[in-house]
Amino acid sequence: MTSASEVPASFRSSAVRPGPVGLIREGFVDILSRRRLIRYLVQADLKKSGADTLLGNIWWVIDPLLQMVVYVVLVTLIFQRKQPDYPIFIFSAILPWKWFTGSVGDGVYSVVLSERLIKQIQFPKIVLPISSAMSGITNFAFGLIPLSVLMIVFYPHRISIWLLTIPLIGFVQLLFTLPVVVAVSSSNVFYRDIGNLMRHVLRLWWYLSPGLYGVALILEVTKELPLVGTLMLLNPFTILFTAYRDAIYSGQSPDWMSLFILAVASLLLLVVAMWYFKRVEPAFAKVL
Repeated sequence: MTSASEVPASFRSSAVRPGPVGLIREGFVDILSRRRLIRYLVQADLKKSGADTLLGNIWWVIDPLLQMVVYVVLVTLIFQRKQPDYPIFIFSAILPWKWFTGSVGDGVYSVVLSERLIKQIQFPKIVLPISSAMSGITNFAFGLIPLSVLMIVFYPHRISIWLLTIPLIGFVQLLFTLPVVVAVSSSNVFYRDIGNLMRHVLRLWWYLSPGLYGVALILEVTKELPLVGTLMLLNPFTILFTAYRDAIYSGQSPDWMSLFILAVASLLLLVVAMWYFKRVEPAFAKVL
């Protein structure tokens, strides 16, 4: 056995490290082989989040409702925009957006905040951002509770069989969230301004997405500013928000072709993000 083979793979020199395909394969193997570790990290994160506040995990139910009230007051009372059943219209966008921003917000610091663990224990670091992204699924699931209450009590006429497609739409959102979280978590190790920048990027992203408004407004923008309108239509959350609203608000089938295209594009982005993470992973211990 050579001395190089005795050194952990992530600490070997670039001369003996695998190529791009090997790094990507190694990343997916790390995730699949460390499923129990990821599950443990998710459970630990959920317990910590619930223990940090007085109401604990109940905030996952209350918080989206409070956000809904704020936007309903802002849009319907201050801006005087009329949209039938606007509370459920806006809630169907707040719920997935809260999941995405929570996952990205936690994921961007997932590697940096594990500095001591990374320096003391040899393990695949890719599990850190992956567990952050997976934790958001539970938050999203809790958010379905107030959604169910709103629809049963106030909007029973909006209930349809297409509500059962929410998990499928959520799966596509998860595919898109994973590469974003993986990319920002590794970049933040070397450029600590990424964490601060992402807060502003996410805020701008929300307003450029049809969360407070519908796709019809984007089509109007496209007529006056074709480039801006086209970029807004290509926004992944234009597809996701529209799909959620089709299932929740309009009671119709989502655009499965758009969701399929987004899913394929997300998988390609995940491959690129995985390659980048595994490529820079050996330097984490030195930089941190």
